Amino acid sequence: MHHLVEQMKQKDIRALARAITMVENDHPDKLDMLSDVFASQKNARYIGITGSPGAGKSSLVNRLISHIRNEDKTVAVIAVDPTSPFSGGALLGDRVRMNEHFTDNGVYIRSMATRGSLGGLARATKDAVRICDAYGFDVVIVETVGVGQSELDIMKIVDTTALVLTPNSGDVLQIFKAGIMEIADLFVINKADLDGVGKLKGLLKELVMMTSKEAQKTPIVKTITTENKGIDTLWEKINEHYDYLYRTEEGRKRRKQQQELEVYELIREEIWREVKTYAENERLTIKADDDPYKQAQAIYQQWKQERGRLNDA
Repeated sequence: MHHLVEQMKQKDIRALARAITMVENDHPDKLDMLSDVFASQKNARYIGITGSPGAGKSSLVNRLISHIRNEDKTVAVIAVDPTSPFSGGALLGDRVRMNEHFTDNGVYIRSMATRGSLGGLARATKDAVRICDAYGFDVVIVETVGVGQSELDIMKIVDTTALVLTPNSGDVLQIFKAGIMEIADLFVINKADLDGVGKLKGLLKELVMMTSKEAQKTPIVKTITTENKGIDTLWEKINEHYDYLYRTEEGRKRRKQQQELEVYELIREEIWREVKTYAENERLTIKADDDPYKQAQAIYQQWKQERGRLNDA
């Protein structure tokens, strides 16, 4: 078994941090280590918190951490931050907002940079969630950047997705257009002390009537993080959804779909790495003004032919 996984079994928090750094940096030993991580999972609860920028996601997560800790459960938070245009690292805004939990050994908060990921999720997020599970955290929360339609990627990772909205923010129609509403397992109306709550809740109820399955209507929860209101209801609804998933075939079906997507993504990543290495070794140049489709096809075909020659030999 990989030494980092062995160390994580001994509750070495530095080993946990190093394992996540390994997958972020695409270390050559990454896949071997992750295979051992996969075998060491303890079935933590995966929760996704998503929504538009400014909806108060980080403040909500901060309150949720406190509520979960009061139940004596441990929590890991993967906060996917925007990437710094200069360093390529995470801007760390979410960690600043959750600083009251820094001295709590039952809480681990890790910021990850999107590094240009179109899904608002770092490529390594899935692996980081699984590493936190293997370490032994009871709950793993993924908080995403909040970039509209591309947030659909979160459904590939978590059990329960909470979509955070605010009254009078102007984001509801945009999210309707983006199609993100369909992936929400529950809606959170945050900053519910502002005007416009009734109108927003009415719109959401109409949507729930149109899109929810009869067996499980999508709940709508109102929260006011500044007053710590509604957090207990939010946690209750998250638990109810989790129980629903594992009381029915829906949960097993979702995990199977996530597993299939992950396998194909890993294959795609390995092929991309091989093609890129081949192109660099052969000093194949990509020309800025030439047709990118034909260039991609030509490089791919050359790589396939080279692989064929190697296999024949």
